[in-house]
Amino acid sequence: MNTPRFCPNYREARALFLQAADACGAKLHSVNLPLLGAQGEALGMDVAVHGPTNASKVLMTTSAVHGIEGFCGSAIQTGLLQQLTLPPDVAVVHVHAVNPHGFSHARRVNEDNVDLNRNFIDFAQPLPVNADYAEIHALLLPEHWPPTPDQTAALQAHAQIWGDRRMQRAITSGQYQYPDGVWFGGLVPTWSHRTFRQVLQDHLGQARQIAWIDLHTGLGPHGHGERIFACTDTGATLQRARQWWGPDITSVDTGTSQSVPLSGPIQMAVYEECPQAQYTGICLEFGTLPLAQMILAMRADHWLALHPEAPPAQQAAIRATMREAFNPPSSDWQQQVWRQGLQAAQQAVQGLAKQP
Repeated sequence: MNTPRFCPNYREARALFLQAADACGAKLHSVNLPLLGAQGEALGMDVAVHGPTNASKVLMTTSAVHGIEGFCGSAIQTGLLQQLTLPPDVAVVHVHAVNPHGFSHARRVNEDNVDLNRNFIDFAQPLPVNADYAEIHALLLPEHWPPTPDQTAALQAHAQIWGDRRMQRAITSGQYQYPDGVWFGGLVPTWSHRTFRQVLQDHLGQARQIAWIDLHTGLGPHGHGERIFACTDTGATLQRARQWWGPDITSVDTGTSQSVPLSGPIQMAVYEECPQAQYTGICLEFGTLPLAQMILAMRADHWLALHPEAPPAQQAAIRATMREAFNPPSSDWQQQVWRQGLQAAQQAVQGLAKQP
């Protein structure tokens, strides 16, 4: 089992993914984002269909819903194209770089500062209100970076009153009132949102059984792949997910996950675009740094986006910290996440194959 290459930038990762798809005979479909990447390169959401296009049982993988997390997700998808064996009645749909702009620019958010995993809400309804976030927005993104001791102490005081879990939820569950803030869910469906829905219609409309592995990094112990239940039914669907992926599947609804409940996660789209299918899915979240360090890296990245005049040395330090928080350079970490990614895909394929 060879560990696939973890590329240093989006351009190389995309090229390697497309080469692997071509080499295994996968059918390729791309939708271009009308913006350029960090190196002036074209950007796009690429779909590789490996196996029969009319398969009724489909495993979907997604990478770079949070752009910078695509370094890991892309490597796993490329490795799966090279090494995953498929039964005759199962296909895999790899959706590469759901957020290509964030991937290219090594940011978690998209071109509009939107967290795509908070963008899949019903925008015809009143926007959710995150009152706790409003209380701490100015402390999270002060005028100058790093925060002063007084600002840090004020944020810690809120954490002591609220507790760690409420504080995490306030910061990360999603907010819709501060477009320049962290974990902003957007005011309209983004390009990635709209394009991904079309991908579901075009490539999973025939499926009767859908498994989905959404690849993420940043939360949890270093190198551990937490399998977070990503469905709304905690009855029969959760039981089926545990049969496929093991009893250690966690849930944001029961508080067993490193994550908290989110507003507008991307998984909502599969229910709306593929109502004909029985859906079973997980987010595979690979740990990197402790939560407090990850959040601090995110805050610094947002601050930098608001202050492009920052000194070059400070810019470089902030970007390096973001890489460490979401794409650790350690070969041991890369081997660990690849083994777990391959295993989860194999388990999903086996689970689908056994379905009637």
